[in-house]
Amino acid sequence: MGSEQLIQSSSLTVDDFGSWTAAFDSMLNSWMPSWCATLLECVLVGVGLLLVYALLALFYILYERKVCAYFQCRLGPNRVGPWGLFQAFADMFKMLIKEIIELKHIDKFLFALAPYLVIIASMLCFAVLPWGNGLQIINFNIGIFFLLACSSIGVLGILLAGWSSNNKFTLVGALRSGSQMVSYELSVGLSILTMCCFAGTLDVAEIVNAQRDHWFIVSAHVPAIIAFLIYLVAGTAETNRGPFDLPEAESELTAGYHTEYSGIHFGFFYLAEYLNLFIVSGVAALMFFGGWLPFNIEGWDGFNHIMGYIPSVLWFLIKAFIISFVIIWFKWTFPRLRIDQLLKLEWKYLLPINLFNLVLMTVIILTGFHF
Repeated sequence: MGSEQLIQSSSLTVDDFGSWTAAFDSMLNSWMPSWCATLLECVLVGVGLLLVYALLALFYILYERKVCAYFQCRLGPNRVGPWGLFQAFADMFKMLIKEIIELKHIDKFLFALAPYLVIIASMLCFAVLPWGNGLQIINFNIGIFFLLACSSIGVLGILLAGWSSNNKFTLVGALRSGSQMVSYELSVGLSILTMCCFAGTLDVAEIVNAQRDHWFIVSAHVPAIIAFLIYLVAGTAETNRGPFDLPEAESELTAGYHTEYSGIHFGFFYLAEYLNLFIVSGVAALMFFGGWLPFNIEGWDGFNHIMGYIPSVLWFLIKAFIISFVIIWFKWTFPRLRIDQLLKLEWKYLLPINLFNLVLMTVIILTGFHF
């Protein structure tokens, strides 16, 4: 078998959502005017996005509680439903029926706007992720740039939440979060830029297609491994998760920037934290581990053919969940850093290593020293 045939056979998947969506679009345009078909498609995409958003958040709540319990030799949720599977749904209903407490001496408009900004930022990032073969809501030639730009909106919501609450604890938490997220965005961006240089494009679909032969974590070898490790640390800090959870340090700031929030408004911050965890994991799967592409071994045609029968959506979710497990492992293993240690880690270590790694990747691309 030739090398081109090997690549094609090793990347086969039984699902092609691109052809399904094209057929659905053609069917709608044959039944109704084009503007009406476009409007209906946008509504369906929005409803689907909200549904997936909610289900993933509920899954991650249970996922982390079970993993945390395992690390601490406990059982975790085990009362609501078999093995506690419905505990997250019970928590969701409790959150929905909780009263939203009206506060005095706050900026009511900004206070109400802040949680929606955080949710909108994570939803926009959601839309860029390649969920499967042809299953991507937004796909254009600067997809990675759009993803990084949208991820920066979330910090605005956190800063507004801390300032508008008129509380010294929330303000300190918001300032901590702002300095932390702005600092570690540099390392996240440089890690992604390093892999974009190797791919030669900012198009998300093209980045996935470039990994049909080998995932970037393998083909780009040393620079990709360095970029992945830095991205993992910086991505954990970007989501304000332990050991980088200083903006929400309970022992110091009660609950940080969302201390004054209650009911569904607090729920929005809670959901956004878990969905940002999935987004960080999904981007890592996209940039380093082939996105929705199956796991293949060159020369093992039978094995690769079987791997191709696993749906591409499942491949993407499995990779994201495994990376999320590592980030959750961080939280329940390492102690919380001080604020000076947190900033020193970024500016004195991660950023210089990232800049050196970007130059190293450039040299490797120019010399052709890669697979």
